[in-house]
Amino acid sequence: METIKSKRDFEKVFRGGKRLNHPLVRLTVSPVEGDGVGRVAYVAAKKLGCAPHRNRCKRVLRAAAAEAGFPPEGFDVILFSTPATYEATSHEVAAALAKLRKRINA
Repeated sequence: METIKSKRDFEKVFRGGKRLNHPLVRLTVSPVEGDGVGRVAYVAAKKLGCAPHRNRCKRVLRAAAAEAGFPPEGFDVILFSTPATYEATSHEVAAALAKLRKRINA
């Protein structure tokens, strides 16, 4: 699974992306130009708490994304943790991502 790292790529996803929300996770998704492979980024804002708290949120997002088969082929995805992400298991977040994935393809 390839990750989005550059500021320019983040901005491209934000500019042309579709935002989807769930209580456990938020995401922004944008189609990839050409035949590019989809990439994913994990974000935990500082307002969520201290560094160990944010790191746990990102670990949960990474595990859930792998379990849910993210990113969908042909899409760049940015996953944002929410305050509820910290208390959730990766399986619960993966179920939320599966629901959001159906809305991406719709």
